[in-house]
Amino acid sequence: MTEKPSTKAIVVFDIDGVVRDVGGSYRRAIADTVEHFTQGAYRPTSLDIDRLKSEGTWNNDWEASQELIYRYFETQSYSREQLQLDYNAIVAFFQSRYRGSDPQNWTGYICNEPLLLHSSYLEELTKAEIPWGFFSGATRASATYILETRLGLKSPVLIAMEDAPGKPDPTGLFATVRLLDSYEQEKSKNFDKLTPVVYVGDTVADMYTVENARLREPSRTWIGVGVLPPHVQQIVARRDAYAEKLLDAGASMVFTNVQHLSPLRIEELLNETGFRHV
Repeated sequence: MTEKPSTKAIVVFDIDGVVRDVGGSYRRAIADTVEHFTQGAYRPTSLDIDRLKSEGTWNNDWEASQELIYRYFETQSYSREQLQLDYNAIVAFFQSRYRGSDPQNWTGYICNEPLLLHSSYLEELTKAEIPWGFFSGATRASATYILETRLGLKSPVLIAMEDAPGKPDPTGLFATVRLLDSYEQEKSKNFDKLTPVVYVGDTVADMYTVENARLREPSRTWIGVGVLPPHVQQIVARRDAYAEKLLDAGASMVFTNVQHLSPLRIEELLNETGFRHV
């Protein structure tokens, strides 16, 4: 029997590294892209990509690819002005690896992304009267593919890349919450516009997004929860270092899998924060 928390919260999930494992897809496509545009001279490791993303501003993997290319050539004494990389060409190459070369029938790395949660977990939240939705830097097509085609969800609340500025700008998080708020308001006469929000992500940028949400809308409680993506869990020292970065960036707690954030754990988390409006 599902344990039902005494106080509701809204839970918003990032997708990459939380709902799906992108270690062999998005991250592989980044490495492929950088290697291609450096003429095979440099292929970033997973740790190289983590280091870049730990800066908190490289949530967009196309921009991350471009930045790694620039930084490589800077080590070779080239300036960015000299290079003038073609961003659209970078995006096109990246997508040819991630989605595949056929725009109608995807055959790329996206087809083999392992899922990190089951739809039954989301059903558990629904039974506990915890509204949930998704805010991701992934394209809408990619996010919809994983949520609807792979997970079998029916028109879930989703704010994707095309819908809002990139993280750590909290605009997309606010938009997701507004959609969930409106659905809840339709169902309940006792709707609380200050229901606490939990945002679950796997990067420093995700935690910074929560911090920025607090600054812009301090009347509501905003809680960041970190999830360790699979690629950092193979080595204990790397796992611990990654978790520490998420905590330093503002995560209230860090899990090895999103499904550990059960309804009971959400209730405990809310009690621990004391519903402080900071």
